Amino acid sequence: MIIFLQTAVTTLLSLLKTRQQLLLENLALRQQLAVLNRSAKRPQLRPSDRIFWMVLSRLWRDWSETLLIVQPETVVRWHRQGFRWYWAWKSREKRLGRPSLDPTVRELIRTMSRTNPLWGAPRIHGELLKLDINVSQATISKYMIRARKPPSQSWRTFLNNHLPDLVSIDFFTVPTATFRILYVFIVLSHERRCVRHFNVTEHPTAQWTAQQIIEAFPFETAPRYLLRDRDGIYGREFRRRVARMGIEQVCTAPQSPWQNPYVERLIESVRRECLNPYGQKSHAA
Repeated sequence: MIIFLQTAVTTLLSLLKTRQQLLLENLALRQQLAVLNRSAKRPQLRPSDRIFWMVLSRLWRDWSETLLIVQPETVVRWHRQGFRWYWAWKSREKRLGRPSLDPTVRELIRTMSRTNPLWGAPRIHGELLKLDINVSQATISKYMIRARKPPSQSWRTFLNNHLPDLVSIDFFTVPTATFRILYVFIVLSHERRCVRHFNVTEHPTAQWTAQQIIEAFPFETAPRYLLRDRDGIYGREFRRRVARMGIEQVCTAPQSPWQNPYVERLIESVRRECLNPYGQKSHAA
């Protein structure tokens, strides 16, 4: 600011001088500027100096003829940079959307969700409306304190943790020489990978399958978990009889035989090594 004032005062005083005095002063200043250019390779310019030359380049046509300390291209680059800064400030990001929620209301939502873990967003929304606080349920869900749930174990972890208490059951079919279809029922214990029970029938039913479970685990030897698929053969009678024995049924996902791998592997071995005369692999039913 002081430099601009000094320049303005010097300009006003120059108006009172004669043409000869101005020419001599101009000559003296140019000689001193030439000495400075020889002694200093790169003069240090302040932002005010750059602004001065940017403004002067717009007001005076022949400004480049008197410019010695820097190149005219430098002043043009300063002007373009200033133009970019101006439009960056002009198009700066403005805050849009809804206004931010009051911190007191935000803390109230957290307190209500913390002290009442069974309350959901609709319940907290209703309680806030009683206090004349109108907040959307989406905003309430955003600021609620959610209780941390224990991590659920994977399917493989479940199988490993319950090996002594887990058995698997499954059916597979065997065609005979007279074109009859026999259904083989297998009960496999996971602890030792041993077959606890098996039987063959031509007409399997839910009652017949439930009887096989009773024969496989007599005298209070029933396991804790029973792993099976979602076949329709395990009907209401089967589920009721198994529940009375105190066995909890664990069903695999639809079309996911890999979730019952042990019994599927056993069926594949039986079909390939015992029932297939050509030694070719076949898929379990």
